[in-house]
Amino acid sequence: MTQLQAARDHVETPQLAAAAGRERVEPDALRERIAAGRAALPANRNRLSGRDFCVIGEGLSVKVNANLGTSATASDLDAEIAKLEAAEAAGADAVMDLSTGPELARVRAALLGRARAAFGTVPVYEAAVEAAARHGSTRAMTAGSLLDVVRRHAEEGVDFVTLHCGLTRRALQALDASGRVCGIVSRGGAILADWMRAREAENPLYERFEDLLGICAEHDVTLSLGDGLRPGALADSFDDAQVTELVELAALVRRARAAGVQVIVEGPGHVPLDEVTAQVKLQKRLCDGAPFYVLGPLVTDIAPGYDHIVGAIGGALAALAGADFLCYVTPSEHLGLPGPEEVRAGVVASRIAAHAADVARGVPGARERDEAFSRMRAALDWPGMIAGALDPAAAEAGHARGQAGEVCSMCGPLCVFRTNRGSQESQESNGQAGR
Repeated sequence: MTQLQAARDHVETPQLAAAAGRERVEPDALRERIAAGRAALPANRNRLSGRDFCVIGEGLSVKVNANLGTSATASDLDAEIAKLEAAEAAGADAVMDLSTGPELARVRAALLGRARAAFGTVPVYEAAVEAAARHGSTRAMTAGSLLDVVRRHAEEGVDFVTLHCGLTRRALQALDASGRVCGIVSRGGAILADWMRAREAENPLYERFEDLLGICAEHDVTLSLGDGLRPGALADSFDDAQVTELVELAALVRRARAAGVQVIVEGPGHVPLDEVTAQVKLQKRLCDGAPFYVLGPLVTDIAPGYDHIVGAIGGALAALAGADFLCYVTPSEHLGLPGPEEVRAGVVASRIAAHAADVARGVPGARERDEAFSRMRAALDWPGMIAGALDPAAAEAGHARGQAGEVCSMCGPLCVFRTNRGSQESQESNGQAGR
């Protein structure tokens, strides 16, 4: 029984109870959202011990994912473990292994064995790498070999898998007519599109969708419907190709729910600031409120080295409009593979965006956390502020550099809070003297 099927049968699983406690919502209210497909609780039944559970969706705190993984030119297991540790220490709710380098199974097993967060993968990467290694070309991949990889990941305990099932031949026709600046920027989407064109065949993930649902239902793997045609440039945003794929995904959402499989939908990508809200609302409308997972979005193309900030700007607006799950962007986006410090920076930037949206959306406990922090700031309670900060390590390091006794080096003896305290004490003293 999947979490979705359990929710429909009015069963409160231990994972649901744990997630409800974290969200400060009543378990029955959360169960109803999962039963309706408006929330998802990624929890592969093969990996239920020694981990944390997060729930993604309507009315819940916005979650953050961190991408990890090797490449053919940079493959170091110790580095990936360090990035996993950095991501979880910074507060990531989920991590994805996007490895394409050597020893994919070994890397995935090592990360899965250590991760407490929800864990995702993109199976087409491994299927393509295996086809190239065995037959000399990613085009040698077959529908059967791709399904075998999906099944392998499910059996190993992967909680959610990105599968680009909506990249159909019809969507490719829309792409070919679009005149895009950057074409396909999804790695999985590019692999599948090349395979489809070379073979003049339909996307095997679309043709074999029922088989995929069977695997996901058996192991309770959440299906994350990938956006293979997401825009990789502002000029390509909201074009026919992107929307055509989204329409296909909406139909697949309904099929997944009917099969008892939890499903989330992935979204853009590079999007101008004035289009972010419209894109989120369109997805929510077409996909009947399915949880929405966005990369950024990135609201300008010209800030390499600072794309974690660009993504946080777009992420905050997307989350305010209804997006539920932010895929982080690191300072290395578009430049190279990130290291642990860049992973940390990406997670923190996305968590700031998520929390800002939580406050505006009225998520239980979000605004109260800010108010409690502000009271500590007014009281010059430095230990309390450091402990309550979104990134305590950064707050502590900054305070250590700027410490000037009770106050900090920004204002020194002109600290407004110390001045306020002095004024209040004088008023109280004068009042007592008058009596």
